[in-house]
Amino acid sequence: MRGNKSKDTKPELTLRRALWHVGLRGYRVHWSKAPGKPDICYPSRKLAIFVHGCFWHQCPYCRPVAPKSNVSFWQDKFEKNIRRDAKYKQLYREAGWQRIVIWECQLSQSIAGCVSLIRELHRGIPASWEVAA
Repeated sequence: MRGNKSKDTKPELTLRRALWHVGLRGYRVHWSKAPGKPDICYPSRKLAIFVHGCFWHQCPYCRPVAPKSNVSFWQDKFEKNIRRDAKYKQLYREAGWQRIVIWECQLSQSIAGCVSLIRELHRGIPASWEVAA
């Protein structure tokens, strides 16, 4: 697993390029002052964007296949990732931030849709609005 990157992954770079291309600049990458160091963060807008890999975070949309060997290790790993993600979701909610999760499969299906959603949130949809993506 040492070869698996946690920063600057292909899906992250794809989304950052798309945001830059449409003029949504001024973001911070892996901003350490926000819980969980979001992949992309607009601190002034209180908007945190996490780009999740479908395998590592067990995407609810494409449901990746779990490894068949060392099953208990992988189940434990996936459960810890899911619990950590839920903890960060709660921290952002309590802080009044908008938090959005963009799944790797969503980027490959419609990057334009992902960018459009981020653009709307960047413009200032009320913080009480829950993001389901």
